[in-house]
Amino acid sequence: MQPFRYHVFVCTQQKPEGVPGCAANGSYAVLEALQKEVVAAGLDEAVQITTCGSVGLCERGPNLVVYPDGVWYSGVQPSDVPEIVAQHFAKGQVVARLANADEAALRREITESRARARAMVQAQKQTLPEEIMAISRGFMESRALLTAIELDLFSAIRDGATAAQAAEKLKTDPRAMESLLNVLVAMKLATKADGVFRATPNTARFLADSLESVRMAMMHTAHLWHSWSTLTEAVRTGTSVYSRKRTEEFTEAFISAMHRNASSRAAHVVRALDIAHRRRVLDVGGGSGAYSIAFAQANPKLRAVVFDLGPVITIATRHIDEAGLGERVKVSVGDFHTDSFGEGYDMVFLSAICHMNSPEENVALLKKAYAALIPGGEVVIQDYLLNAEKTAPRAGALFALNMLVGTRAGSSYSEPEYRSWLAEAGFEEVKVVQLPGPTGLMTGVRR
Repeated sequence: MQPFRYHVFVCTQQKPEGVPGCAANGSYAVLEALQKEVVAAGLDEAVQITTCGSVGLCERGPNLVVYPDGVWYSGVQPSDVPEIVAQHFAKGQVVARLANADEAALRREITESRARARAMVQAQKQTLPEEIMAISRGFMESRALLTAIELDLFSAIRDGATAAQAAEKLKTDPRAMESLLNVLVAMKLATKADGVFRATPNTARFLADSLESVRMAMMHTAHLWHSWSTLTEAVRTGTSVYSRKRTEEFTEAFISAMHRNASSRAAHVVRALDIAHRRRVLDVGGGSGAYSIAFAQANPKLRAVVFDLGPVITIATRHIDEAGLGERVKVSVGDFHTDSFGEGYDMVFLSAICHMNSPEENVALLKKAYAALIPGGEVVIQDYLLNAEKTAPRAGALFALNMLVGTRAGSSYSEPEYRSWLAEAGFEEVKVVQLPGPTGLMTGVRR
């Protein structure tokens, strides 16, 4: 069976720093160039490109293997790709200067490489596994990036700056600034040439002062650092021990992060729900209003109410006005624990709300949602839906700890738990709706 004229395997295996390998030698750049050139040559229907692990010629990388010809190319650079595509893929002519012609030598080198790899694996079995060490040290790179975000360092080096110049701009210590910048270069978040540091295209685009900047949203992650530092004590006591002052900056960062997440997921939610037949929607804890805005944009007859605390409603109003939906998306200031939701809604939307509550609070919340709905109305919960053992998805299991350090009794909950709460509140026809990504929907109908 040969569905493609050529099947190309490109080695992209990541190896520990300092160990020879294709990825370290630039195989991802070769892969990208290969994908673009094949499309440009009109050969994307004839050539299948697949990444793979080590082919055993680690010191010669980047390596790629072309089947069915069985040609092994080594030392391939992005500049070599047009020749390979034009000569080999288009004309069937092997690029001899890059091909390994001595089969016996090739086999011998691969065998020796395989033996070294096996010996390394055997040696690693005698020590603490590297993946455990990597997890334990993961906070170091995270902290370096978060500090750069807090300082707005990528704006300072967007157009190029020495460590001393960046330190002067940001009122920091020059020696310490140079150490931080060197780490960002090692992490490939910045570049360095002749002592001048620059943001990469991605960090300049998303983390510096730009129209596409998400720095404010990332500040929420920087704030989480402080609460997560109390995890050990939270596990000992069973609840959050962190006292956070909810400043205007904190609220802006939190809602900015939630707005970015909601805006990226809103289209999936709209497609999954019967929005075309909805007329009145209550968006409880609606944050920036991103979902209500998406619902109103999808259905010109729909009207929504964003229900949230006063400081949040101020931000939501700004987004609603920017979308030009002030006539159909209204706001209501209130606390979903204590204030009435009103009535007459045909959908109550609870996105990223239940994880902040205890089980008892969620039952009470769902009973209030039930009372706010008309017969036939639907409650929609969007949240992490853990398996019965609460061990997957991984993001949801981790988020349970985020709620432990940040709330009195919040957590991530399982699908069976949500089903029992919905039933206790009186809902029927409970369903799960899968969405792309780590969160899903659970719905229930008031009869």
